[in-house]
Amino acid sequence: MTSTAHGVRARARIEVTAAIKEEARRQLAAEGATKLSLRAVARELGMASSALYRYFPSRDDLLTALITDAYDSLGEAAEAAHDAVADAGPAERWVAVCEAVRDWALGHPHEYTLIYGSPVPGYNAPRTTVPAASRVGLLLVGIVRDAHRGLGLAKPPLPAELRPEAERMAVELAPDLPPEVVTALVAAWAQLYGLVGFELFGQFNRIVEEREAFFRHAVAQLAHGVGLVYPQKGRAAKGAAS
Repeated sequence: MTSTAHGVRARARIEVTAAIKEEARRQLAAEGATKLSLRAVARELGMASSALYRYFPSRDDLLTALITDAYDSLGEAAEAAHDAVADAGPAERWVAVCEAVRDWALGHPHEYTLIYGSPVPGYNAPRTTVPAASRVGLLLVGIVRDAHRGLGLAKPPLPAELRPEAERMAVELAPDLPPEVVTALVAAWAQLYGLVGFELFGQFNRIVEEREAFFRHAVAQLAHGVGLVYPQKGRAAKGAAS
């Protein structure tokens, strides 16, 4: 009987937590993250504020949950797209992941804005969000790592004055990859979200009409920029790229 009661309470807590987050997402879409209010969420759900605080002690706690959920949802979409083409070459896998990021953003504009738009004043995301936030980046690094271990990579050019910084980033982010490649990966990561943000936030209006084709071409160029280039087949390509 006791275990049954605990199970009922646990399910009820899961359901209430989900309802709170769903209402908070609705408010994000209507008002933006800066106006998110626990009292307003509680009012819309017919809850006392004191009851809601038992689930999320502060607005920042609720924001953190929403941010983590958004990163995880994006990561799951990217990983599913990658799994669907897992037997393809690295460049094709790269493009598939990037296209999944775009598709998710266009389908979840308010959640994308929450994680990649303007910072919420007074809020600093805790380190607990890092694993979820890293999922797409780690997926792209994994694709490049597979290429490096397989056919090899064409090392991008690296200015001499940037080498110390490139070596530092390589040690911290991917010590098994050449510093030139890690530097290009960081730039590609920023450019990917820049492309998505420009489309989502309207900067491409009256400039880019065929946006899907444009995006695919642009992220294929990013793949080229990180060294996913195979001028020859087989082992010879690795020797030429190293």
